[in-house]
Amino acid sequence: MVFLFRDKSIINVFFLIVLSVVVHAHLFVLPPQVFIGENDGVISLLLNKYLIGQSATVLTLIYQAIIVLQAIRLNMVMSDFRMFQSTNYTTAMTYVLLSGFITQWCGISAALICNSLVLWVFIKLSRLYNNPSPRTLLFNIGLLVALMTIAYHPTAILVLVVLFALAVVRPFHIAEWLVLLMGIIIPFYFLTAYLFLNDSLGNLVGYLPMMKIHLPILQIDEWLLAGLIYLFVALLFGLFYWQKYNNRLVIQIRKNWSVMMVLLLILLPVPFIFFGAGIESAILSLIPLTAFITNAYGYPKRFLIPNLLFWLGVVLIVHNNWIFLKK
Repeated sequence: MVFLFRDKSIINVFFLIVLSVVVHAHLFVLPPQVFIGENDGVISLLLNKYLIGQSATVLTLIYQAIIVLQAIRLNMVMSDFRMFQSTNYTTAMTYVLLSGFITQWCGISAALICNSLVLWVFIKLSRLYNNPSPRTLLFNIGLLVALMTIAYHPTAILVLVVLFALAVVRPFHIAEWLVLLMGIIIPFYFLTAYLFLNDSLGNLVGYLPMMKIHLPILQIDEWLLAGLIYLFVALLFGLFYWQKYNNRLVIQIRKNWSVMMVLLLILLPVPFIFFGAGIESAILSLIPLTAFITNAYGYPKRFLIPNLLFWLGVVLIVHNNWIFLKK
């Protein structure tokens, strides 16, 4: 199956839609769950207001559209920035495939929606290198991260990502750091001013992230553990092939991969450190996970390892669909 997506033909978009339908086949019987977080940002409020009570068909179409469009967009970004040596649809295939490995990822959540914004942040960070007007770009990056934090509080951790990216991608200029910090602070300044003028300053806490070390899930069954082990093993294979071919890439692309690595390392612990964040919030790490695991699907000349990873993933996905159908 992997060979179908190693081509860059437009027909792969059709194959991608078919793959998404198969991966989430349970949606024919059971609509996707809408995860509403408790005091975790504006997006959850909007989901509660506009999606709760919608028909199963509408929820299914929304979920499938989000997954497929994010997969295609990520594939386009990786191709445009020449992150791989060849252009194909394995990145989009990997994204759709991984979205079905954990049952909590098969629902509509603020974290899933924010994946589009996480990718947007990565795009902007990748344009920092040799940018003729970095201050404007840095201000926009800071502004975007701040608005994401208000929209979904766990994305506040992206502040660490942008600070690291600025330190790695560009030489140190104090003015650029101040511009970035200004972009991060301004939305909260105006929010505070608005609440103060409306005599609601006490509500400010509800717009700020709350950190609390906790376990996002109290009981881990053997199949959830199998899915996590699969992701870990696939990531190891992806890192192996990435390291093998990374030295052949130009310095700008290697810096982009460094930013992607920081995204991975910083987003993985999100479910454990933010108050109220469940296992569904771990889908924020799906973009960097997909980027690195794609190396294991796209680089090997022989299809043994890619096909083995693909069909092992199919086994996990079939089981997850069966779990949904038994509910």
